[in-house]
Amino acid sequence: MEDKTILKFKDVEGNVVELEAVAEIYLEEQKYLILAPLDDESADEYVYRVDVNKEGQEELNAIESDEEFMKVKKEYKNLLYNEGGKNE
Repeated sequence: MEDKTILKFKDVEGNVVELEAVAEIYLEEQKYLILAPLDDESADEYVYRVDVNKEGQEELNAIESDEEFMKVKKEYKNLLYNEGGKNE
């Protein structure tokens, strides 16, 4: 992703948390977003499936299947490896 996409969420305490979309992954026509916190570089990244609701709007949903999560994780690692190789 060339342009930075920043998404804002409220946590359970009502604080605004900003996450950067660091990658878009497509598997079998399903879109996934990899999000990373802006304020903490050492924090884990988050993976969400992008679904389209009845109104045609995109919404982020947690991945509940370990198998689905592992497929996305593998594709993300491939993306990182391939992009890293291009920059060297």
